[in-house]
Amino acid sequence: MNTKAIDVIANAVLYEGYMLYPYRPSSVKNRQRFNFGVLYPRSYSRAQSGSDAWSAQAECLVQTSSPIEPGVEVKVRFLKLVTRATAEGTSEGSTKAAVSWQEAIECDVAVSHCNLEKLASAPSIWPFSFAAKTSDEVVRDASGNRVGEIVRTQEFVQGKIEISAERKARDLFKLSVRVDNLTEFDGSGEMRDQALARSLVSAHILLGAAGGQFVSLLDPPENLKEVVESCHNIGIWPVLVGAEGERDTMLASPIILYDYPQIAPESQGDFFDGAEIDEILALRILTMTDAEKHEMRHGDERARKMLERTESLPMEHLMKLHGTLRELRPLKEETP
Repeated sequence: MNTKAIDVIANAVLYEGYMLYPYRPSSVKNRQRFNFGVLYPRSYSRAQSGSDAWSAQAECLVQTSSPIEPGVEVKVRFLKLVTRATAEGTSEGSTKAAVSWQEAIECDVAVSHCNLEKLASAPSIWPFSFAAKTSDEVVRDASGNRVGEIVRTQEFVQGKIEISAERKARDLFKLSVRVDNLTEFDGSGEMRDQALARSLVSAHILLGAAGGQFVSLLDPPENLKEVVESCHNIGIWPVLVGAEGERDTMLASPIILYDYPQIAPESQGDFFDGAEIDEILALRILTMTDAEKHEMRHGDERARKMLERTESLPMEHLMKLHGTLRELRPLKEETP
């Protein structure tokens, strides 16, 4: 699967909601984050009566064009949270302030070519796991003296991917990909932060077709509409991605997208906030106080880079964010 053309879209989905304006750990809205595409441990989900998902499922259609082993590639991507805590003795007034925070690392599970004919006979199950880890970072003051340390902790997570197919016609298959979080969790339904540390955050799926093409679920051919309606998607929705007209790659996203989503060319980088109104967020950042910028700078590495990027934006780039009108798409004529 060639994902270069869609990496920017997939990464925008991965980090949407990672942190919210005003981008400071002390702000209330940043104490409870990661609302998009979270797959909690199964036991936690059941303690919540299923209101918090522990699994997601994507279903779509593949039209085969090659008689030689038509198949699919699957990649599941998500964030694994890293709890950052300040060890005793670390000075908050040091050059590198150390505040408690949930960072994240990127995880992916790639499943190579799966033959559709074989998937129609028996599903393919791929278990995966990511180990628990702990690391320390020494914090020093402006003179280089050790003033404490930051401890980063990752919890163990595990799950499985189940891939199956159903032949709908000689050259048509319905593909199903299900992702489950099977991580053990003994806490109660009130321990959300602990459950999040064992969750698959911003989980989404990339699908690639070999020897075939995907069918748009949003604008299918008339003769396939009934089959499309039989696709059952849970928590995510597959859309075509890549260059307009290409049908070899789909992104099953927890965020509502249309086929062939694009990042606005005026955007200079991620703002992570669910609104993604670049002009407003950029101006808001520029009007922060020095104390607010200090906390933002030292609260998260991605926030620091965002602040530096925004402060260095030339005026002409800021002006490009204002008042851009995209080409309007014509509505299809309805047949009476």
